[in-house]
Amino acid sequence: MKIFSAYRVILMILASAVISVPASAEEGFIATLWPLFDYRSSPATGYSNLSILGPIFKRERSGSTTITAVRPLFFNSTLPGSTDSDILYPIASTSFSGGDSDIQVLKIFQKHVSRGGSSEEKRDTMLFPFYISGKSEKYGPYSSYFPINGDIYERFWRDEYHYTLFPIYARTVKKGTTTTNWLYPIFSTVSGDRESGFQIWPLYGQAAKEGVYAKRFLFWPFFTSESLGLDSDTPTENRYLLPFYASSESPQRSSTYIPWPFCGVVKDGKGSVIERDFLWPFWMTAEGKDYSIQRFIPFYAESRVKDSRSRWLMWPLYRHQSIDSTSFRQEKSSLLYFLFNRTDEIWPESGKNRASSALWPLYAWKRDESGLRTISLPALAESVIWNDGVERNWAPLWRLFIARWDDKGNNAVSLLWNLYWQERRGEELSWELSPLVAYSSTAGGREFRLFKGLFGFAEEKNSTTLSLFWIPFRL
Repeated sequence: MKIFSAYRVILMILASAVISVPASAEEGFIATLWPLFDYRSSPATGYSNLSILGPIFKRERSGSTTITAVRPLFFNSTLPGSTDSDILYPIASTSFSGGDSDIQVLKIFQKHVSRGGSSEEKRDTMLFPFYISGKSEKYGPYSSYFPINGDIYERFWRDEYHYTLFPIYARTVKKGTTTTNWLYPIFSTVSGDRESGFQIWPLYGQAAKEGVYAKRFLFWPFFTSESLGLDSDTPTENRYLLPFYASSESPQRSSTYIPWPFCGVVKDGKGSVIERDFLWPFWMTAEGKDYSIQRFIPFYAESRVKDSRSRWLMWPLYRHQSIDSTSFRQEKSSLLYFLFNRTDEIWPESGKNRASSALWPLYAWKRDESGLRTISLPALAESVIWNDGVERNWAPLWRLFIARWDDKGNNAVSLLWNLYWQERRGEELSWELSPLVAYSSTAGGREFRLFKGLFGFAEEKNSTTLSLFWIPFRL
């Protein structure tokens, strides 16, 4: 009998949770039993959300978008024709859209499948650096089994890669230039149209292409001589005797450093000094047509490059950055890198703007383009990295307090993952301190409940109801 009575109590509590916030089907529905579950729906807007164990499990539908999360292990967002997933973000992710799919694990394993609008399927797979396969439109299919043997085409900034028992033998091709290596990087040769070269690294090396370039080094990196861009309007002569001397000469710019890279002078094509380096990169000044730099780190630094400006005071104590153009304006300020930051962005042509700020580890605040404001605390990562991945996978786990409000008077508040929650939409108001007390007020009436409706009072236009032990009595 005691077990049967316990089941009855549990069933009554669950039933009370379900009927705790009655509402019409058009207005919506709220059912809570903290901390087990929290369900909310608004049929008029096509919205529903189920949360279990606070932020751990989430199932949300909003229009044609469906979100499922088991934080921090898994997050999935589904739209008609596309699906994106995070697996223990940022470790792994998947994406499916139309006939294309992408899978990656730590960017080391990557797999891409594409149909390109046709029935023919194209696959690229990589477990870097051990296995790489794919298909080049120009060269056809390829595969690589590092370091045993491999051929790779049109990837990693080269047209071709070929190797056998790397580093014993390897060959690359780029824009007609073939570089062949034995015992990479010690022995190599360069060949091409009017082009040749060789090296025994780091002792000596040379390479040249008639009328295009000429390079030579001796005891790399101590002595290097380069003649580059001989077939262009800006031929450049570079000479390095490191760390004592370095120079670069071209019709538009020349520089001399003694010793390199600390002290030097840079001049423009007219011979006017445009940069002085006293202890590069910490102490330097530069002036040009579209830029100016005054840098005396850690005391002070200021730079201007076209529409962008940056300023440091007592590095890394304070930094301010700005962009001011006709299409976009931005102001960013930070203290001690990530301790505090504030960003304001404006698009003058459309009139849109947004802003965000975070103080580690206390709070994070943002205002989006629609004017919706959100503040949450604590904020364990937002001042360092605040992106969609952190927002949907990790931040809900540590946000004990969240408040949202807009310019129309609508707002929502959540404390301890809805132990206390409040929502206001126009003249409608609902709030609950689970399981003690709850209140709701709409245009049709108001309702007050204790202990999930164990005792309650409801008032509508034409009637008043008193509830005792979940039994309603119409007055």
